[in-house]
Amino acid sequence: MKSLRIFFFLLCLSINNHGQIDTYFEIDKKIMNQVILQDSLKDIKKDSLSNLWLTKNWNTSTYNPYRKETQIIPFNIIFTDSIYNSPIERKKVITSRYGWRNRRAHKGIDIDIITGDNIMAMFDGKVRYVNSTKGHGKVVIIRHYNGLETLYAHLSKQSVKVNDIVKKGQVIGKGGETGNARGSHLHLEVSFKGIYIHPEYLFDFGEKNKIRSKNIWVTKNWITPYLHNSKRQSSISICATYEEAIQSNRKRKEVYVVRKGDTLSKISTKHHVSITSICKTNAIRKTSILKVGQKLVLVQ
Repeated sequence: MKSLRIFFFLLCLSINNHGQIDTYFEIDKKIMNQVILQDSLKDIKKDSLSNLWLTKNWNTSTYNPYRKETQIIPFNIIFTDSIYNSPIERKKVITSRYGWRNRRAHKGIDIDIITGDNIMAMFDGKVRYVNSTKGHGKVVIIRHYNGLETLYAHLSKQSVKVNDIVKKGQVIGKGGETGNARGSHLHLEVSFKGIYIHPEYLFDFGEKNKIRSKNIWVTKNWITPYLHNSKRQSSISICATYEEAIQSNRKRKEVYVVRKGDTLSKISTKHHVSITSICKTNAIRKTSILKVGQKLVLVQ
């Protein structure tokens, strides 16, 4: 009976890939989460020869080898650890967060360092990419045993080469300000199958180096930079189940009536919604003149 139920689950999952997102959600929630968790854990093996994540889409010359693939959202990430290794040896001070910055997407976080500081791998893994780019300068990308990739940019020195097996806490380079960097800092990005995730959704960058949950569902909100402001920390609520992920995607909408003296900046700050999000939702420009009484939809 259980096998039959799993078969129907997998059948519905296939339908989902063609656009019917919520069909299988009604079959059996407990079976669904159990199957996904078991399948994910099977792939997390600390053996570089048997781990599927270290062979599929493995490309040492391409920044993002998943670019041509379509990903299903929400998606699940499993951790076997409860803590990560800090990428730096000093206190972590975030100088710029994931989000919209200077009219562009900032897909990672910037951590303050001094040129020459050791930069270390956050988890065990295998080095996939070592190169230099115009924007990020000297870069090292490591793929880990759960499919997650961490990117360390603006390095002054790279101490590993592609296909190296690295251990959690191993020095992979020295911090610097190569590429398009204003001052010494570590630019850290986190991605899964080519999708860049808000690093602070997965990790607490406090002193205890905590992973927020061993089982995390990533929703559209946490892979969309314009929904976040790079100058302030986003309010974080972890989705540990598929049900929670689906519910969180049903965002709350608020209709705001423009008052005298309002600007997009004031509305953005007061309601914790980025200016870009307001403009995109309401089909207006950042230079648009607001009128008293005008109604704006704010998506939170």
